[in-house]
This record gives sequence, C-alpha cells and structure tokens, in this order.
Amino acid sequence: MKRVYNFSPGPSMLALPVLEQVQKDLVSYGDTGMSVMEMSHRSKMYQAIFDEAVALLRKLMDVPDGYKVLFLQGGATQQFSAVPLNLMQHGRADYVDSGNFAHLASVEAQRYGEVRIAGTSRADGYTYVPDVDVSPEADYVHITTNNTIYGTRYTQLPDTKGVPLVADMSSNILSEVYDVARFGVIYAGAQKNIGPAGLCVLIVREDLLGRANPLCPKLLNWQVQADADSMYNTPNTFAIYVAKLGFEWLLAQGGVSAIERVNVEKAQLLYDFLDESRLFKPTAQRAFRSRMNVTFVTGDADKDAQFVKEATAAGLVNLKGHRSVGGMRASIYNAMPVEGVRALVDFMKRFEAQNA
Repeated sequence: MKRVYNFSPGPSMLALPVLEQVQKDLVSYGDTGMSVMEMSHRSKMYQAIFDEAVALLRKLMDVPDGYKVLFLQGGATQQFSAVPLNLMQHGRADYVDSGNFAHLASVEAQRYGEVRIAGTSRADGYTYVPDVDVSPEADYVHITTNNTIYGTRYTQLPDTKGVPLVADMSSNILSEVYDVARFGVIYAGAQKNIGPAGLCVLIVREDLLGRANPLCPKLLNWQVQADADSMYNTPNTFAIYVAKLGFEWLLAQGGVSAIERVNVEKAQLLYDFLDESRLFKPTAQRAFRSRMNVTFVTGDADKDAQFVKEATAAGLVNLKGHRSVGGMRASIYNAMPVEGVRALVDFMKRFEAQNA
C-alpha cells in the first residue's frame, strides 16, 4: 500500500528509513536472535543501544558537560507535575501561558506552590507568544517553546535574569538549534520529532538535581532517575531504540542545523501560499508563526470539513485542527519531506480554484 503524507500533530510520522530499519530488526536485532522488545533492560546488548541513544542526543543538541540526559516515561504531561515537585524549593514559580499545554502545565503546578503568570496571550486566543515579566524570587520560569494547537513559537528566548529556565520543547525539539546552556531543564514528549509515544526526554542541569520535595514520588524524582541512569524501573526500551534510529537518521541529514534549514523551507512554502490565498487564512500572528504546526481556516466550518475530507481522499491525512479551535493544522515535523508540503500546497490550490 502506498504511504500517505501524514500531517498528524502526534503521534506523528517517522522517517521512512527509521521504519524500515525497525521492520528489519523487529524479529531479530542484529545477530542476537531476539527482538529489542524481548531484551532485558539490564543486558549488555540493550545497554549498548541505550548508551548510543544518549550519546547521539548529546551530540545532536551539543549538550554541554554538567547536564544529565534522562529517558523517562509518562510523556511530557507527567513532567507538568515533576517540574514543580523537583524545583519548587521556595514554593514560587513563573509560568508563561502561551497555549493549551502551557496553560495545563501552570494549572498542574498550582497544586504544589504559588504560580505567577509571567505573561499570557490566552484572552487573545493564543495567536502570539506574550512578553515575559520574570520575578527574581521565582524558583524557575516555565515556557513552552512551540504551541502545537495554536501554531505559535518563541522566536526569542526570554531573559530570565538568572532564574532557571524550564522549557517544554515537545513539538519543536531537534527542529532548530538551541543553546542548551540557556536552559536549566528541557523536556519533550517523543511522539513528534523523536520517536513513538510513551517516552519523554529530559535534559537537566546537574546543580538542579537533589532539590525534590520530600513527598515527590520516586519515579518523578529526577535525582533518583539520574542516579539509576533512567533505569530505576524498566524504561520504555522499544521507544528508546526507535529514538536512537531517529537520532541516527537526523545525524545523516546533517544534524539539527541542516534540518532547521529544511524546516524553514517547508514552512515558507506553506505560509507563502496562505498569505496570498483567496480562501485559506493563517491564524497565528506573522511574527510568532510556528515552523512545526501551521494552523489555518477558510472561515466556513462546513468548507473546512469538506477540505479535510477531500484532502484525506487525496492521501493528505490528519489535517483537521484541534477540537478546541477547529479549522486545519498541518504538522510538518522533521520527518515530513519537502515533497509532502508541496503536495499539500498543490492540493490547496486546486481546492481553492473549485471553492473560492
């Protein structure tokens, strides 16, 4: 069966070479005679896979010394609880409310201490990333670097005045170059730019370990996980293996700086059409447009539904916008080729000609 162009926001498409390697290894990994899914996480053969995954991620993101890389379970949402439980030493934190997941993170943190909203675009429908007013008394400042549902992104990191910056990077990690040293903590669900769902990557500055609330559950305690090298209990072994393949694929493309250039090209193709379209309109403010999640509407809910239906029939799938906002959303993560975006734009031109 011919593969479709999958614009899903997550779980999202994986690079075809990654899937083909998974298929090849599925029954027997190398000459081990067993699948990765059957390996003990304590075995030497699996430890080699795990260590290589960590090393590749450190290389791709140029993670400096003094940072620990952890592969955790529960996705990014579990870190909404883990962040305050590990960092709220004085019970105060600043959160920037720039989208749905940023908002949910701030609500969850309120269970553990005082949350100050240091910037918000909620009243304006999250069409932009707000300015940030950092409190020097905060234990940390939390941001979401890319807002998946609303299609906005940080184009410039806030000045946190020495307060540790914590970033949920779930939907744009590895898509553009970041200076990891600017952050105290980076975390990201894997299912958009890394690998399968169920895995969370966490990069934490080592001086921020050992600060957990005494009531913090062991599996959420970063120090416990760091001491056990992410293996306090059985990790998501298969997802880590697929992530390793994804890291290898990205490195073969030239690394993060190379894929960033491709991502800029893909986003420009789509936004250039949207800006000139007589039918489709982008919803995010121009200065804050996401490269990963392009949101747009026709202004007619019935026509939006017709577009999604006809696009699906044409092999352009998962373009329906989030249920909370409607419209359309094209998620064009690292694995989406330029050809997929061109195919979408060509289809949109045909649809416009017939329906404008």
